[in-house]
Amino acid sequence: MFVRPSGQCRKHFQLQALLALLLSICLITGCAAPAVPSPFADPSAARTASASYEQYDEDSLKVQSDFDTLTEELFRTEAAQSAITLHYTLADPAAYGITEYPKDLGTVSLEDTKKDLEDVRNLNDRLKAMDSRRLREDQLLTYTILSSYLNTGLSLEGLELYDQPLSTTLGIQSQLPILLSEYTFYSRQDIEDYLSLLSSIDAYYDSIIAFEEQKTEAGLGLCDTVIDRVITSCNAYLIDADHSFMTETFTSRLNAVDGLTDQEKEDYTARNKAAINEHFVPAYEHLIEGLKGLKGRGTNDKGLSYFPKGKEYYQYLVNSGTGTSYKDIPALKKAVMDQMSDDLSAVDELLSEDPGLAEKLQSYTFSPEQPEAILESLKDQCRQDFPPIDGYSYTIKSVPKALEGILSPAFYLTVPLDRPQDNSIYINNGSTGSSSLYTTIAHEGYPGHMYQTQYFNRSNTCNLRSILDFKGYTEGWATYAEYYAYTLDNGLEDGVGELLQHNATFTLALYALLDISIHYDGWDMAQVENYLKLYFNISDLEVVSSIYYEIMENPGNYLSYYVGYLEILNMEREAKQAQGANYSQLEFNRFILDMGPAPFGVIRTYFQKWLAGE
Repeated sequence: MFVRPSGQCRKHFQLQALLALLLSICLITGCAAPAVPSPFADPSAARTASASYEQYDEDSLKVQSDFDTLTEELFRTEAAQSAITLHYTLADPAAYGITEYPKDLGTVSLEDTKKDLEDVRNLNDRLKAMDSRRLREDQLLTYTILSSYLNTGLSLEGLELYDQPLSTTLGIQSQLPILLSEYTFYSRQDIEDYLSLLSSIDAYYDSIIAFEEQKTEAGLGLCDTVIDRVITSCNAYLIDADHSFMTETFTSRLNAVDGLTDQEKEDYTARNKAAINEHFVPAYEHLIEGLKGLKGRGTNDKGLSYFPKGKEYYQYLVNSGTGTSYKDIPALKKAVMDQMSDDLSAVDELLSEDPGLAEKLQSYTFSPEQPEAILESLKDQCRQDFPPIDGYSYTIKSVPKALEGILSPAFYLTVPLDRPQDNSIYINNGSTGSSSLYTTIAHEGYPGHMYQTQYFNRSNTCNLRSILDFKGYTEGWATYAEYYAYTLDNGLEDGVGELLQHNATFTLALYALLDISIHYDGWDMAQVENYLKLYFNISDLEVVSSIYYEIMENPGNYLSYYVGYLEILNMEREAKQAQGANYSQLEFNRFILDMGPAPFGVIRTYFQKWLAGE
């Protein structure tokens, strides 16, 4: 994606942002589109749809037309930056006027990232030159969101080398194979594009190693423990082309393409195996060897604050990853701790009222238990508090067994704008058991990621907004949906769901607090160990190490889940207090959904107007 600089070249940070957008991963419990060309093909139609009662003078109409043209140009340009970005954005790009696009994964380069930041700066200047007072209401919202997005991206300037494309579970090396294995074939061209992408992975990973070498020379390299963890994740992809998930999914996708002869299928299958053997596996072998060559040179095995500009970079990650409305990190930390205290008090009160609840936690069972049945039950029960949507389908899949140890417990894979009916939810059976499956499905499916994506794509009037990544909103919403599921008719005894909800909220807050403590306050593993032992009786060094390095490798990640949830929770409380008996959970949820992905600073401005009935 174009305005979420991640410290690599244009194609790469698009891929990084795409991964964040597509693979909405649930880390604690497990993370209608236009069917025709752009709705802005006829600007007058957009004006009629969004504000038929408004009247504009000629100058205003010109600004509105220019803005529509700008956003649609940006959408087409950025969607077409790489084949993988394009394919996961549009199933039929030609219908949107896109016929030319690169067919490789690109490379990672500091110089290209700097060029991208310059492009972002020019775009920001172009945006500021527009008279936003003349825009329609829907356009003004997009303008405000885009402006915030660009300014946040520009704050990365001078920090480009701090980006980290590799990490054990969330790194590009762990997630890219899933995107490739789910690359749907709608036509012969899609097969050719896929094989081209697969064949470029070795050059792509070689460029990542070159970037990591540059980081190391600048004193920003990976420590040996993290290198070993990443190498372990790479080992899972040293696969046998004849017996692997990459081959199995290729065959099933191939069979879905109409008109292919048996000979063509045989030829494509042979080319796929050759690409796996000659490019995919060597890419991971080279990555492993390159990482081994970096061992002993990384000087920091602690958080970002120990790097020269680490706190500055962490502030960027917090702003870009959460979109928080809090003024600074200390204020955010206090809000997290206050909510932790509230949840702990609620747990104490519940246990005081019913001491037997603690024992019930040892043997509780959700119902129903099968993923499809859970999702349908959630869909039915959510109709009272969430605007219903229909006209889509989904498939629940299992993470390949060989990857269970290195992938997150669950994730939702989003659909192209023009293929709203196809949705995939992955469950990692190695880490998602019966005690968390119900709420995991709520997070990834209904009313979480899948529902929110479908709802927004049906109501969105600007294609560009569909490719702007606001993880705080999307993961905050999914976490909000996950905790809502504890309140439903879910087979739990009275009081158990509420207790579990507060416990889950508190646990995620703990991870968010540790994120700040490690990367902003400078806690090392010993301090984390002492804190967990003193307050939570967690003394197993293996558990402490796992928590520490998961947070250390992925700064800001847990914050996006918790802070996004906290922002929504705070608005919900304010709405209940302000509206009293007139409060409607359905209408509050509708407001959040209608806003769509955006920074919470922007959402809060509109929230105050909504509270006032404007």
